[in-house]
Order: sequence, then structure tokens, then C-alpha cells
Amino acid sequence: MKPTPKKSVAVLPGDGIGPEVVSAALDTVEKLKLPLEFRFGDIGWDCWREEGDPVPQRTWKLLEETDTCLLGAITSKPVRETEAELAPSLRGTGLQYVSPVLQLRQRLGLYANIRPVTDLDGGRFDFTVIRENTEGLYAGIDVHGLDEPLWNAVRHHPNAAASGPEDTSLTLRLQTRHGIDRLLRFGFAHAEAHGKRLLTVADKPMVLRNSGNLLRERLELIAQEHPDIETEILNVDAVALWMVRRPERFGVLVAENMFGDILSDLGAGVMGGLGLAPSGNIGDHGSYFEPVHGSAPGMVGKDRANPMAMLLTIAQMLGHLGLDVPGEELRNAVRTVARARKTVTYDLGGTSGTREVARAVAGRLEEGAARSAESTPLPQDVVDRLARLDTASVSDALDSLGIGGVLEGLSARVPGARTAGLAYTVTYRPVDGDGQGFRNAADYLDDVPAGAFVVVDNAGSTDCTNWGSLLTSVARGRGVRGTAVHGSARDIAEIRAAGYPLFSTGATMVSGKNRVELAATGREITVGDVTVRPGDVVVADDNGVLVVPAAHAAEVAGRAERVERTETAIAEAVDTGLRLDEARRRFGYARPWEGPARQTADA
Repeated sequence: MKPTPKKSVAVLPGDGIGPEVVSAALDTVEKLKLPLEFRFGDIGWDCWREEGDPVPQRTWKLLEETDTCLLGAITSKPVRETEAELAPSLRGTGLQYVSPVLQLRQRLGLYANIRPVTDLDGGRFDFTVIRENTEGLYAGIDVHGLDEPLWNAVRHHPNAAASGPEDTSLTLRLQTRHGIDRLLRFGFAHAEAHGKRLLTVADKPMVLRNSGNLLRERLELIAQEHPDIETEILNVDAVALWMVRRPERFGVLVAENMFGDILSDLGAGVMGGLGLAPSGNIGDHGSYFEPVHGSAPGMVGKDRANPMAMLLTIAQMLGHLGLDVPGEELRNAVRTVARARKTVTYDLGGTSGTREVARAVAGRLEEGAARSAESTPLPQDVVDRLARLDTASVSDALDSLGIGGVLEGLSARVPGARTAGLAYTVTYRPVDGDGQGFRNAADYLDDVPAGAFVVVDNAGSTDCTNWGSLLTSVARGRGVRGTAVHGSARDIAEIRAAGYPLFSTGATMVSGKNRVELAATGREITVGDVTVRPGDVVVADDNGVLVVPAAHAAEVAGRAERVERTETAIAEAVDTGLRLDEARRRFGYARPWEGPARQTADA
């Protein structure tokens, strides 16, 4: 069993209010203790002014080395300002400003812009606008002064005839089978993943007849692959009307670039404003996530920007990285603060500042964790089911929910032991003084209930022991199911002889009687990146120790059981002569927590 691998995120704070909003949001996200590595880089207007490129090469290198990108607000200005604000040495050199957003989307192939539209107040609607990012009317085929082929295409229009080719402009709507197909397939996959049963395509098929007909043909063809999803094509103006009047009718809404741009901003208004609007840009091999609001240079340093859009953007990014559970926890915390309307910024009718709002969301995250710890005790059968499972399977189940649970560095001291129990947390601290005198540090054991799993935190220190044979004897007599020591243990031979499940960072004979004292029991502790809360389920075997949050224990047990059934089915198929790669494909090894895939008729 290995610790949950960390995902790396390139953080590009951007311009204007971008850096302060990003900073406040990341301070809040720290409360989730996620398996993420944040790596900061440069982008935006200052890069343009000082270097002549708003996306310098070092930033592209950072994007290549990370799993996704979190982008702050970006400033763009008209042509005259872009030249005027360049460093004097760069003016007149032919440099042209290209929007960082456009560069990212084109170079990374990010064809789908995902804009959730959610009622944070009453939960009345929850749908997603998926906007095509690379073609349509925003494909960049926008010409003033027409050459002969383009002029021949429009010369019969009376207005063009009256103006002539030099005074006529033309914008082409580019629609391709390739672009349409991948967008529609993305939309169907999104609908299925989020339990939506209606996919709406917004277009103008009666006006844009030929390009609209291609879209209809591709929709009808691809819809056959998804019989459980209902489809419709509506006029974009009708969609706009119904987004305002009856937003709850929509599930997933797909549109070409310009239509999607307009509808997604309307969706932000339906939600309550740009301060609540997150977005993600997804392609086959890259992604970035950004709040929809602009850089608002007039608000810089005034602590007035709403951080909720950035927090919701991070929640969306977490789902993309497979961290669905913490993403939903963050989204719920934002929703709770927004509904209360006590700690909100000016755009939501309040007077709170950026960091005050972010701290309020962080407080809700902490309260949610505390409520989980104080919730109704788990049924014993859930704990027993987890005790029968291999920790590797439980770890797979945790990973599938985006939960990191492995207590790094703790090794089994008693081979063959397998157990699970409810966490009883103990924290030690070094003795501050001459180290003389018995501190009664382990007397807490009198209060540990049967069925518990003691988790001792001595900050990983191994300069003295925190567990030994005497405590083992007492614990066994009281029905304690095991002990994990983020520190050191002694008397290993006696503990092995007793068959007691013990796991520790180290082993040493040096006594801790006069070197540590009890700091607290019943408080959450952190080992590496994992938080252990009283009442969580600790599961341990020869692979190591992991923690299952109480709120998700039943779901984790079910998923881990399905993982083991999937692996058993694969092993049995291989025993009958099937190739390993074929068996893995047939029984769904890519997502084993869903259970063995049903075999096809020819399997």
C-alpha cells in the first residue's frame, strides 16, 4: 500500500485582484489537507510589459510538469495600450499581444469550457453550460477589407454592393465534424457522470441552416450511443429565456463558441453574479480552471473582491483531479456561507472583505469536520467489514473518492495482523524541563473503550517510546483493536508473542516515562497529509495503516469489497487461460470499485 500520490497544480495568480483572491482561497483550501502540490508561476500583463510575452516560456514548462492549472484573473487591453505599455526597449519590435487565455486554450487543445450554473440559495437548479472553445464564430476568421474569393461570397448582398470590398467586413462561423463530435461526446459523458438525463444543444438551426444541419446530423448519430440521455436542439434565444424563467429544466447545455459565451455569462447572472461563477477548460491532454470574473484593477488592494468564484473553481478542479469528496465539502461550505448572507462581499449585498469571506468558508469546513466526528456512531458491521478487507483495496476505494487516508511511515511490528477500529486519538508533547519525574503519560488507557483503535501522535519522534508490553496487556484486556504510534514502540518481541496489532514509525528501548507528557486525547491529529479524527475508522494490516473518515466509511467498505470482487474475477479468468490484459479489460480493472463488469455475450 502506497500513500495517495500527490497531484501537482500550476498556480498562475494573474493580474489585478487575481493574486489576492488566489491567496485567500488557497489559505482556505489548506483546511482540507489535500494531496496537492501547488507550484506558482507567472502570467499576464506584467509579463507582457516587462518581457513582451504574457505567457513566458518558463510558464509553459511549468504547465508541462503539472497535472492541471489554477488561473487567476487576467487583464487584456486594446491595441494602443498594449504597445504603449511595453518596456521602452521592446516597443517597435513587432511584438503582438495575444490573450493568455487564448494561448492556453489553443496550445493545450482545451476545446470544452465547463460552466456550472447552480442555485446556491435554494437548490432549485443545477445544470452545466458546456461551450465549445476552438471554432464557431470565435474561430478568428474575422476580416475587414475582402479579397476576391471572400468578396465573391458576399458581393450580391445589397449592403456589401453599396460599400465595396474595401469597406466590408466578414466573420465566418467555422463548424467541423471533428469539433462538433468531440464536444458532443464530452457533453454526453458529462451528463452521464453527473446523473443528468437531458442534453440540450443551443443553436439557430432555422437561420444558420447549413452549419446547423451538420450539427443536427452529428447529434442524431452520436445520441444513438447514449440511449439513456434525452436530447433536444433549441433556438439560442429560447434557451436564454428559459434559463431565466425555468432554469431547473436543464441538465447539460451544449453550444458553439459565441452562443456558449453568452449563455454561460447569463448563467452567472442567474446564479447571482460573476462573484459566484467558476469555470474549467478541458481538453484531451490538458486543463486549466479559472473564476469567470475579470481582473478589476480598480479594486486592487481594497479587500472587496468576492473569493467565492475562486473557491468554487477550486472545488471544480478537485473533481477533475479525482478528489470529488473534498471538492463537494468545499462547495457545500461556500453554499452555506452564501445562503446565510452574514459574511458576504458587496456584490451579494454585504460589507465583508475578501479574506473575511474566505475565513468564513474555512470555518464552515472545520465545523463540517467536527460534525462528522460527532455524528452517530458507525454500525459495528461497517467496522467489521473494513476489518476483513485488505488495506490495498480500501486504499483504492479511498482514492476513487478523492480521499487520502494512508498514514505514511507507520510499519507493522506484528506480521499477519489485520484489524480495524474506531480511532481514539492521543497526543504527546516533549517534557519542558529537566526530564525528571514520572509523568503518568499513558494513564489515558483507562478511558479507551472496547472496539477502539488507539492512534498516538508523538510527531513521529523516535527518541523515546510511547508504547510497550504493559500497555499492550492492558489494551488487549479491554478489547482495544490495535495501536498506531506516530512515534516509537518497545518490547516488540513480547507484543508479537501476544499477537497484538501494533504499528509504529520506529522501535527503540529508550523509555518515554520522563521524556514526554500527555497533551490531549480526543482531538484531531495529522500524520503527513492525513487528518485522523476521533470516531474515524482505522484499518491496518501488513501493508500499513490508513484512516477512513466516519462519514464515508460505509461507501468505502462497499467500494473496497467491489475492488476485491473485481480482482478475484480477473484472477479466476486468467487461471482459465485468458490473457491478463483481456481479463482486466473485460472485468473493468480501470474502475474496479464499480465491481466486475458484466461480460458481453461473446466473452
